[in-house]
Amino acid sequence: MKEPIENFLHFLAVEKGYSEHTISAYRNDLTGLADFAKGNTSLASWANFNRQTMLGYMLNLKERGYVATTVARKVAAARSFFGFMLSEGHIKTDPTENMRSPSVGKALPKPIPINQVRLLLEQPAKLSTAEAKRDRAMLELLYASGMRISELVALNLGDVNTEGNYFVRCFGKGRKERIIPLYENIAKAVKTYINEDRPKLAHGKKETAMFLNARGERLTRQGFWQKLKEYAKTAGLSSKISPHTLRHSFATHMLSGGADLRSVQELLGHANISTTQVYTHLTTEQVRRTYDKSHPRAK
Repeated sequence: MKEPIENFLHFLAVEKGYSEHTISAYRNDLTGLADFAKGNTSLASWANFNRQTMLGYMLNLKERGYVATTVARKVAAARSFFGFMLSEGHIKTDPTENMRSPSVGKALPKPIPINQVRLLLEQPAKLSTAEAKRDRAMLELLYASGMRISELVALNLGDVNTEGNYFVRCFGKGRKERIIPLYENIAKAVKTYINEDRPKLAHGKKETAMFLNARGERLTRQGFWQKLKEYAKTAGLSSKISPHTLRHSFATHMLSGGADLRSVQELLGHANISTTQVYTHLTTEQVRRTYDKSHPRAK
């Protein structure tokens, strides 16, 4: 039963342009689905996987203690897989058809205040190593652009225009290209890193990646995340701060500063504006707190 899963994953990579991280998540979820089918129902083929089997799988996930968001993700993976199988003619009916996913409350993003962002960005500047100079450029660029961490570490030399019309070019979900304008100071910080510090990390290797680790190879998401945690700890900030926190903060601070929703949508690379609208709730809450604090009759 594993071969159809691999065919589906190949489809996601080639036809949909999904990232390795997303495909890995699908593989993990669908492998669990296949293990359930074989271990709990002894099914030999996906053609015998029916609606009752799917309900049993969902119940099994809940009994194993998975939270609602995880169950919903695994059910969504199964729905996509069976949709593919149906379109390819490998099954005659979709066992997830008209089946509701577990109800999951949509969590609001958790940005951090501007003063905490400033404090976080100051931490690498306290060190003089090439790695610290790299980290400063990465943190500044992440907050200046609102890029995803996967987009940041995927940057190559030449993707940041550091002369004149400052911008960064990145590729988001589905390999969709977008151009994000930058302010002069961040462009100069990246230029300094490229000219002065990156060569120290490259060790003469002909690596095209913009940001390198100590071995002269492309820095990974996990590698940068670990450095971010260290800087957050040094700054006395929450250990829950992640690269995505800076993306959330970028969006929230842009809207609070007067940016229109469509522009922020373009900057973030959201396919649907409804995804961006969640940040308006955060700015509305900020306005409410300011109102309650400032209006003489609200006290």
